[in-house]
Amino acid sequence: MQEYTGVTADYPGDAEVTDDFGLAGVPDAFQRLWTPHRMAYIKGGPQQFKDQDDCPFCVAPGRTDEESLIVHRGKSCYVVLNLFPYNPGHLLVCPYRHVPDYTDITVEETAEMAELTQTAMRVLRKVANPSGFNLGMNQGVAGGAGIAAHLHQHVVPRWGGDGNFFPIIAQTKAITQTLAEVREQVADAWPGESAASGEPDA
Repeated sequence: MQEYTGVTADYPGDAEVTDDFGLAGVPDAFQRLWTPHRMAYIKGGPQQFKDQDDCPFCVAPGRTDEESLIVHRGKSCYVVLNLFPYNPGHLLVCPYRHVPDYTDITVEETAEMAELTQTAMRVLRKVANPSGFNLGMNQGVAGGAGIAAHLHQHVVPRWGGDGNFFPIIAQTKAITQTLAEVREQVADAWPGESAASGEPDA
């Protein structure tokens, strides 16, 4: 194992653009993964989306599937990729209606959420061969919901070893595909309405 000396390599042209001012801090062996694009979400906090005008789950269906990362549109609910996936293929099943709680949805919405969740699992098994899944809804801010005002169910594919040291120690997930690639794969593999209802496609 190579010892860390705290000395960084010289890069061509550094001397011309670097002064001798020393910034605070002691070099260490950690790598930094800079994600400034997430600051707007962090500053807003989990309660930033309160009504339909600024709720991403309400706005998404009004855009194209590609823009919103939607993989399937149902009658009362739709399926969309999570913008901050735990694993590749992390899907969200959302009602179109802006309701916060599982007890707020109708019998029809409940049935379609369940059906779309089952179909999502079948499709992900087909395109990515996961060995397991996490399914769940975080209810309310205290329950950990990132967007508490609009109900959504998580469908997270799991593989052996995906909870390795990287996310546990470094709080970082390595995502191997772009969201656009995953959306296209899942959407292409999603069965037609007749297949979703148990009948073969025409």
